[in-house]
Amino acid sequence: MKVLLLKDPKEGGLGSDPYVQEFASLGLQATLIPILSFEFISLQDLSKKLSHPEVYGGLIFTSPRAVDAVMLCLGEKAISEEWNNNSLKERWNEKSIYVVGKSTANLVKEIGLATQGEDTGNAEKLAEYICNKESSNSLPLLFPCGTLKREILPKYLKENSVPLESITVYQTSQHPCFQKALNDYFSEQGIPESITFFSPSGVKFCLHTIKKLAGEYIDKIKFAAIGPTTADAMATEGLTVSCTAEKPTSQDLAASIRRVL
Repeated sequence: MKVLLLKDPKEGGLGSDPYVQEFASLGLQATLIPILSFEFISLQDLSKKLSHPEVYGGLIFTSPRAVDAVMLCLGEKAISEEWNNNSLKERWNEKSIYVVGKSTANLVKEIGLATQGEDTGNAEKLAEYICNKESSNSLPLLFPCGTLKREILPKYLKENSVPLESITVYQTSQHPCFQKALNDYFSEQGIPESITFFSPSGVKFCLHTIKKLAGEYIDKIKFAAIGPTTADAMATEGLTVSCTAEKPTSQDLAASIRRVL
């Protein structure tokens, strides 16, 4: 059975993408097509903030791209030396580093930070987790995010008087090659049994193309979501969501799709 995953393949490292491996273990042939493109912005401002951990109570990461932005900052010689040699990393590790999802947590660990909250599964549950640990007297949490971030987490923290300082470090647009990639897939592979969306912005940018290519067969496709926020975006656009991963991992997603096929 063929399934289409609308996400970037794993970059670097050895072996195939973990999603491809996990789906193959369940007898599913997964194809990954990236539909989003990212441009990093305000990195100089982010670097300045990273250089002053004493101002913050911790960090919040809700996407791998936000961690990528920090990695780019750490690629600069001055902050890189301070991070590794002058205890800047250790000073941040004395703070709370909140994350959503295993993939984001793994990236944060790569830069030497200890994470918490990764098993919460989505931004709303992470916000609840944070509010149980922080108070109105806490130093603000630094939240690197994208231009299309959902307001669920900032709103929840504000309602619970937990100080937050957001900084937009990347902007999202449609991938320049996604339409050709989708056209080629449908022409060569036909209609997949299942299609998974990985973000509300992914729904926004490519659902029209999916509907056009699938045509009258659209109702035969089992649509899946990586999490409840994406599922809500899909439902808002009139899609029937056949399943939602319990947690945003390759194992949970593959198991969810396998059950409905």
